[in-house]
Amino acid sequence: MSLLPILEVPDPRLRIVSTPVDTVDDELRALIDDMFDTMYDAPGIGLAAIQVGVPKRLIVMDLQEKEDEEGKPIREPRVFINPEILDPAEEQSVYTEGCLSVPDQYADVERPARCRVKWMDETGAAHDETFEGLLATCIQHEMDHLEGIVFIDHLSRLKREMILKKLNKARKAA
Repeated sequence: MSLLPILEVPDPRLRIVSTPVDTVDDELRALIDDMFDTMYDAPGIGLAAIQVGVPKRLIVMDLQEKEDEEGKPIREPRVFINPEILDPAEEQSVYTEGCLSVPDQYADVERPARCRVKWMDETGAAHDETFEGLLATCIQHEMDHLEGIVFIDHLSRLKREMILKKLNKARKAA
């Protein structure tokens, strides 16, 4: 297991539409393990394969919302291979989103409050489940990456440009 470099805007690879995963094999599971290591180290709660330069329809997520007796997050890793959103709710919700590919920048994004998702896990088993709350927001955010969309694309031009200027300023200061 190893840490992978995370692509950051404006890297053009983040605009690539990812292709379906053909085979769930040991090579894919090794990538999944590396993606989890990278996501936890960053730290983040979701990571799409394209964010580490692999244009495959693969997402890893762990909201880490629950804590143990010592206050440490309880890990509940989830793998989504070839996910599809079905039946997004008309009702919208707003979350303040961030992204490992747009480091330390956050903005309110409106998305469907619930969505049904169909996917395969790392064993090749098929799943179909309805998500709401942060889980619905996170899966939609990560699935945007699979289509070459970054969360700042949902913002007004002015807000997007402000975030990009802050990001460039932070890079120059580093």
